[in-house]
Amino acid sequence: MNKSELVEHIADQSGLSKAGATRAISVILNSITKSLKKGEPVSIAGFGTFAVRKRTPRMGRNPRTGEPVQITSAKVPIFKSASALKNNLN
Repeated sequence: MNKSELVEHIADQSGLSKAGATRAISVILNSITKSLKKGEPVSIAGFGTFAVRKRTPRMGRNPRTGEPVQITSAKVPIFKSASALKNNLN
């Protein structure tokens, strides 16, 4: 499912217009992004937790030349699913 399919599904299920569903999704995603930028995890009961993890710098290799390359540290988003979500899928 992509964003436009999600918008359509939410509009059908909630009675919102597609524009309203698009705004709702944008607000949710922006709120999650802002919290993650602050370093705060976002927990959604029954679904999972979004958080930020710092990846340490390391040496890698250029796949074309095989030459060593320094990979810098980076902040990366992670998602850990809730057990309720896992159980619902199985």
